[in-house]
Amino acid sequence: MTLRRVILEMGAGNDLHGGDYTKAALRAVQDALHHASLTMLRSLGVDPKTMRVDVTIGVQRPEAVDAERVRASLPHGIVTVRVVKGGLDVPDEDGRDAAVIASAALAVSLELP
Repeated sequence: MTLRRVILEMGAGNDLHGGDYTKAALRAVQDALHHASLTMLRSLGVDPKTMRVDVTIGVQRPEAVDAERVRASLPHGIVTVRVVKGGLDVPDEDGRDAAVIASAALAVSLELP
């Protein structure tokens, strides 16, 4: 059996006020989850607990994301989270607030022949 990527889903999330990078990351992950339906797991008889879910989050301040909270938000699988420089901060006109935009990529892999 070989670990093979079977799904790659993307999402975007934001925190419009307050600059909360974790909130934006969580919303990006939820956006990606709501675009995916893993009906093949049932069709193939795969236990969802055994799938690998590799999450990559892109934000301007990776150190500001609580990766454990992101990991805990995934409902199934063996989850790893990597936070990298990416996303976008959009400051308001007076520079006192910024909209934080996060990108998420969820790669699901299964042990397959």
